[in-house]
Order: sequence, then C-alpha cells, then structure tokens
Amino acid sequence: MKIIVCGAGRVGWQIARQLAAEGNDVTLVDIDAEVIRRATDELDVRGVAGFASHPDVLDRAGAADCDLIIAVTPLDEVNMVVCEVAHAVFEVPRKIARLRSPAYLDALWSDLYRTDRLPIDVVISPEREVAQAAYERLIAPTAFATGSFLGGVAQLYGLVPEEGSAVIGTPLRQLSELFPQLRALVLAIERDGRLFATEPRDQVLAGDRVYVMVHAEDAPRTLELFGRALRHPGRVVLIGGGPVAIVLAQMLEGAKPPAKVTVIESHLARAEAAADALDGTLVLHGDGLRAELLAEAGIAHADAAVAMTGDDRVNILAAIRAKQLGANLSIPIINDAGLAPLMDAVPLDAWIDPRAVTVSTILRHIRRGRVRDVRLIGEGAAEVMEAQVLPRSGLAGRTMTSVGLPPGAMFGLVRRGDKILMPHPTLRLEPGDLVCILAVTSDMPEVERLLQVGIDYF
Repeated sequence: MKIIVCGAGRVGWQIARQLAAEGNDVTLVDIDAEVIRRATDELDVRGVAGFASHPDVLDRAGAADCDLIIAVTPLDEVNMVVCEVAHAVFEVPRKIARLRSPAYLDALWSDLYRTDRLPIDVVISPEREVAQAAYERLIAPTAFATGSFLGGVAQLYGLVPEEGSAVIGTPLRQLSELFPQLRALVLAIERDGRLFATEPRDQVLAGDRVYVMVHAEDAPRTLELFGRALRHPGRVVLIGGGPVAIVLAQMLEGAKPPAKVTVIESHLARAEAAADALDGTLVLHGDGLRAELLAEAGIAHADAAVAMTGDDRVNILAAIRAKQLGANLSIPIINDAGLAPLMDAVPLDAWIDPRAVTVSTILRHIRRGRVRDVRLIGEGAAEVMEAQVLPRSGLAGRTMTSVGLPPGAMFGLVRRGDKILMPHPTLRLEPGDLVCILAVTSDMPEVERLLQVGIDYF
C-alpha cells in the first residue's frame, strides 16, 4: 500500500515507522526539513519537506497514485485542508484526519464530513481515545496496559506477576488444565526486551511482562492468579482540566457506581469551561503541584490521581506529589516517549502514552479486512486486533489449526452471536464471527491477507 503521512510529530513518526516496518511504501511530509532528514535516516520512508496542505508538496509526495493519506499535523485546519486537496486534486481514495477541537467533533456538525463537503473518510479524536484509555487504566490499576474487545466482553491486561503468584514457573498448558473453567489465555510475553507470541509449553517467569486476554466475568479471578486485582475507583483527582480531563470526568460521573471526581486546573478560563461542562464534579482553580490545594481536593483519601496537564514534566511531578500525599494510584499522561525510561525510576503506578493510543486508533482504520479495533502493545512490537470473519476470506470455514497463522501470531477469544468461545485447534471459524488476533509487526501483512476477501466478493 502507498501511504502519505502528513505531520512528523510523535504520532506521525510512530505511524510511519509502524507502517513502513510492515512493508508499506510510506512517505512522510513535514514543514521541518531537519525532521524529514532525520526520518529518512532512521526510518524506511521517503521524506518531503514543505507545507502538507500545498498541492505541489503533495504532488512531490506522490499523492497522484497513493492509496491513503493520513493528516496528523498539529493544526486541525491544516489536516482538513490536506484531505480536501487530496480529494479534489489527486482523488486519493481514503483520507484520515486527526481533529482535536471539540467544535469540529460535535455530533451536530458530523454532516460536515461528506464527500461533497469536506471529504474526510475517518476523523480521529485523540482526546476521547486517551480518556477511554485512562478510564480503563483506573479500573485495572495494577495493569501496565489495558484494552477492551468484543463489545467489552473480552479484556486485555498487561501484567507483571507478583512474586510467589501461581502463574510463575507453571507451563501455560498446565495452567489451562488446573483452571479449565477460566476463560483466559496468555497471548504474549515480553522478556529481556523481546516480545513473542506464546506456545502451550511456555512458562511465565518472574519479571515477565505478560499480556492476558480474559472474559470480563473471569477477570477478577484471573488477575488474582497474577497477584493483582481489579478496583472501581470511588474518589478520583484529575490534575489538569483540558478536553481529555473533561471527557474522563464525564465517564467517571456516568460510571456505575459513579465516582466522586475533583478537577484541579491552573488556567482560569479552562477551569470555568470544565465547571460548565461537568455536573457532579468539583473544579478547583489553582496549581496542581501545591500540597495545600491537593489536600483541599482530598488527595489523601483518593483512590486515584491522574495528571493530565499539557506539560509532561508537570504531569510527572504532580503525579509523584499526589502519590506522596496519599493517593492510592497515581498516573501521569506522558506525550514525550523520551521520558518513558524515567518511569521505572520514579514511585508511580503506571503512565499513559497518548501517542500509542492515537496510533492504535489510526491502525484500526487502515487494516485490510473488516477490522473493528486495534491495540499496540510492547512499544509497537505487536498488536492485538479484533476483526470480523468475512465469507471467502482466509479464515472462513477453516479450523484454527488449518488457517496457518504465522509463527508470531495467535488467536484470542472469539465471539459468535452471544457466545464467547475459547480458541482451540479444532474450532472452525464461521462467517460473521468476531475474532481477536495477536501478531508481531513483521507478521501483520500475512494476518491481513488472511482477513481479506477477493474483489469479486464485493
């Protein structure tokens, strides 16, 4: 596939790297010539320096015969114009734009994104996706990664097993024999910097980072085997009152049971906007690093604190301060991947990477076949996807063992109507089934081929 990525920021860089690693023909466009030079040195991509919305720049990038354009520059309006030019001048068949402003995302104006008006095929809203990721992390505070599939019935957790837990040193085949009623399976293990799909003979070792898919009803028991637990937060303090915080607070307000939420925002206008948007949330105006204000917000009795200002360093410091003052769980949002190595050295429970969340969302709309969801894991080393089995695809009518998944891939849970099925070699996949699949990056093209159908099907 020939793809143009406009914007070489954190998201654009990651999506270009991911797609190029899978063998796609990727061109990266950015106004900064030095960034483009570095990208062509470090990534297997072409680079074009210039304004992404200018027709001559898109022409040099190869828009005349590209299959997909992804606009993720910092400005919503530029991303919109990129899609308009790609459609009107170059007839690019598929266009994806990242839009951040709530004004562009309101359902009242969704009719704007039509081919005869503003031809954007997919609108990505990172704020909503990041808020959902934060919400999932609050519910599973001991997981370093989370994901929801099959309509919320299948949950993905990244877990480091507690020392002495039942899973350590036990072959996965034996775990299935010991707990036959448990609808859970270990999809992948990250060990010594390498992530691999599991086999029945594999064992979980102390210090492993383990990715487990489990039926939601069996999640508490499964996490217990790892020495971990689920917990619905009752009191949450959000440090930062921007769009992500507002969406997250609304989710927490609407939870059953609802959480008691307090938002701290240093900018008066944003604090007032948050207060107007939220019904049952207390909004405090002030510096979230101040111990006195955190005490007023009830941090000593908080089940969780999430630091989500626009500054990564402030988020880290605020999360540390909240943890010191008594928050049971403290999570910063960190955009700069260069700060990630620091997280192992600070006393925090987890962190959220908006870049990975946004890239996962974009990949969901790029994958061939009828892919419904995608989650990157292991810093992009692999992904877990949910896809529908289409008639005449490489999956339909075949048993799991005869499908011939590549060695770096494996099946997860399957949904057939209202039933959730555990994968096993003789399970025959039927058209309409929803199936979860893990695949390392190098094997993703082969998995996509299995999900596709011939053009005569359409």
